[in-house]
Amino acid sequence: MSRIGRKHIDVPAGVTVTFENGVVTVKGKLGELKQEIVSPDINVVVDANVVNVTRNNENKQTRAYHGLYRQLIANMVAGVQNPFTKTLIVAGVGYKCAVTGNKLVMNIGYSKPVEYTIPEGITITCPDPLTIVVSGISKEFVGEVAAQIKAKRPVEPYHGYGLHYSTEKVLRKEAKTAGKK
Repeated sequence: MSRIGRKHIDVPAGVTVTFENGVVTVKGKLGELKQEIVSPDINVVVDANVVNVTRNNENKQTRAYHGLYRQLIANMVAGVQNPFTKTLIVAGVGYKCAVTGNKLVMNIGYSKPVEYTIPEGITITCPDPLTIVVSGISKEFVGEVAAQIKAKRPVEPYHGYGLHYSTEKVLRKEAKTAGKK
């Protein structure tokens, strides 16, 4: 059996999990998330404060779905309690960012500022001009938005200019050494 799939999910107080018509719904103090279970071979059993995900057969695809759906449901339960966050670092001479209304405005080395419209369900803050914090209840959506922002200015390998995650190690290349013998 799957090591991830066979673990049960503890449902804390204040969070409700329901499974009806192939859709898992998780409600908590921060909001509501839904996940459709595509595979008919995956079953979700909701008890009082424990959720178990089981499978009907041992096919390779079913085993993969088993662990996947268990982890997606666990992330949903965690997200409606505490929001997920990703932190981006803005590195470069003269680079800065700020949140104005529902837009993230970034001066990142282009001739004009780059504007990113903040999607519904996501909170973006700039505690200082060189840090962007993306947060929300859906781990998948937070990661997607952070990746879209990061793609606006990929890290340049010689000086390290650009946007990168706070946990990411930026690989630097050695510059040319012309004229040295």
